[in-house]
Amino acid sequence: MSELTNQGLHLAGVRRRFSQGKETLDVLRGVDLTLKSGEIVALVGPSGAGKSTLLHIAGLLEAPDEGEVHLAGTAVTRLSDSERTRLRRLHLGFVYQYHHLLPEFSAVENVILPQMIAGASRRAARVRALGLLERVGLQPRADHRPGQLSGGEQQRVAICRALANAPRVLLADEPTGNLDPHTAETVFAELIGVVRGSGVAALIATHNPDLARRMDRAVMLRDGVLVAA
Repeated sequence: MSELTNQGLHLAGVRRRFSQGKETLDVLRGVDLTLKSGEIVALVGPSGAGKSTLLHIAGLLEAPDEGEVHLAGTAVTRLSDSERTRLRRLHLGFVYQYHHLLPEFSAVENVILPQMIAGASRRAARVRALGLLERVGLQPRADHRPGQLSGGEQQRVAICRALANAPRVLLADEPTGNLDPHTAETVFAELIGVVRGSGVAALIATHNPDLARRMDRAVMLRDGVLVAA
């Protein structure tokens, strides 16, 4: 267990199956994965391979049918919902294909809110939020609402929000999938830069082979198991 405390995320023998009528679909057939602090890993594979299911399990949003999940050295598979929620709030950050920012709040307020939910004071949360926005070049746009920002700017705010509580692990599901190639390149560069600067472990699902090659390593989900890509 002492070795697991040095790992952001560890999955062992994870299986997940779904019932479709009288048939059972085995989506994950024994996934093993370790993410170490500071490591950025690309998750690749065809549509329907189960990448989102794997990210949901890694993010404690659903439980595996079999196998173990360790987050920041804690075995989470058999924890209660409230305990899993607490660990998710403390140690996980999420970036989705669509930014999901709260439209009635400014950019900086969107980054402040998760910190205040976790117990930070508004003053401390604002200082950290502005610092994160500055690292992705958005401090001058901090008081703009999402509707006043471009798609790339909105996604950079979402990245800052995901890192607001200094998580141990960042999970991203096609974070540049809704952007044009030029904007996607800019956002990806900002994402990698801020992640490396934070020392967080990151698992990033992408269909873009060029982006995958720029991460520390890539794993492919094929026939329900992970293989080196």
